[in-house]
Amino acid sequence: MGGVPERDLRRFLADSTPVAAGGRAILLQIADPVVAAGVRRHSDFARRPQQRLAHTLTFVYAVVVGTDADAAVAAGFVDRAHRPVAGADDVDRQLWVAATLYDSAMRAHELFGTPAGPALAERVLDAYAPIGTALRVPADRWPATVADFDRYWTGTLAGLRVTDDARGVVRDLLHPRFAPLWVRAAMPLVRVVTVGMLPDALRSQYGFAWGPREQRRFRRTVRRVRVARAILPGWLLRLPGPLLLRTMRRYAGGGQPARTRTA
Repeated sequence: MGGVPERDLRRFLADSTPVAAGGRAILLQIADPVVAAGVRRHSDFARRPQQRLAHTLTFVYAVVVGTDADAAVAAGFVDRAHRPVAGADDVDRQLWVAATLYDSAMRAHELFGTPAGPALAERVLDAYAPIGTALRVPADRWPATVADFDRYWTGTLAGLRVTDDARGVVRDLLHPRFAPLWVRAAMPLVRVVTVGMLPDALRSQYGFAWGPREQRRFRRTVRRVRVARAILPGWLLRLPGPLLLRTMRRYAGGGQPARTRTA
């Protein structure tokens, strides 16, 4: 699809703004009961929520803006982590996981100041397709257009059901007891953004309070984040990706090219 310069696409993909929607993506994923059960039994959100988020971000950066070798390494890590998890190879569930990452990224850009126009949204959708295939989703299952994605998203969202497993993960994620002090200090802000970005129906299923006071707090937080983001230089917004990829390469043993497809 044309209409968007390649440099603009790469800059958009490398921007770290979607980090703000990481919690939202997780809560959407575990609103599927099968995903929630697997995460509850095999994850360690209670002790290392910041590490779980870093792993997810590394996977996204590696597949979307890294080299082919980066994508292969990240997919290998995910595959090994999923082996003991019941339902981890279910195509419908993995498609949903990939879809939450795309939708949350787009919502974060829209909310915090860099909404994508129609042409860019289509290009970003194409760029996120390899996330699905890295999770063993057949390529033809990824929506071909944003309109197709919206239909899939609406239909799947309507069938989600928040279980006790999901609520347990949320307690560990949003109220981490064993996380470092800096993580716990950031959690009030994380909770406001995460809850505020959820679809209304899921917010109600999770049992989050959402009255006028919470809405005002969310709007104030969004304004502050938008201001902070606007004054940060572009290179700083794009810095987390290269840092995470460098750490992944070092962990994997090195030998991969240092250059990525980011701008």
